Amino acid sequence: MAVVSNGTTIIDAGALGSGVPAGKMTLIKTLTASSSATLSFVDGASSVVLDDTYDSYVFKFYNIHPATNDVNFQFNMSTDGGSNYNVTKTTTFFYGVHNENDGAASLAYSTGRDLAQSTAFQYLTREVGNENDESTAGNLFLFNPSSTTFVKHYISRFQHYSHNDASYDVYSAGYGNTTSAVNAIQFKFGSGNIDSGVIKLYGIGG
Repeated sequence: MAVVSNGTTIIDAGALGSGVPAGKMTLIKTLTASSSATLSFVDGASSVVLDDTYDSYVFKFYNIHPATNDVNFQFNMSTDGGSNYNVTKTTTFFYGVHNENDGAASLAYSTGRDLAQSTAFQYLTREVGNENDESTAGNLFLFNPSSTTFVKHYISRFQHYSHNDASYDVYSAGYGNTTSAVNAIQFKFGSGNIDSGVIKLYGIGG
């Protein structure tokens, strides 16, 4: 059975019709950390696209391992091509946690890790451990960064193995309070280098 809207086949035998955009993900850039202080994606540099080519972008993080123990992974945005990462932001931050020894489990909002009209880097995790098997992984979605009308919304979700042997499921969301186009994003730990890990940038749709 087909579903037809205004003369266009939307679904036919369970499949999307040819007239519906698939919203595919296109890999733009992969950065690999090796004792890196920061990892930055700058529009127009090193084949990075972060403009109106796509309406939204997603960063995917694989086994981001810190050189320093008990550190927070974080990010900031730039409107001047990466000269300054200091966009004013208002954000939220909450998490679920469960210890390996089953000694603690909770869901909590973290007022110390959100921002209210601050240019500081935004936390994406809590205290990531640096033992050999400890790391963090997750996603960050950035919506319409090239708009010169609206603020710049983001949503992130990270899972990490903390220094105190616990699993943290961390959510953050908010907006960069600027109507200038955001054209660069930087990631780093609050202290020490990114010892290893991979970040991939994808454009969504087109």
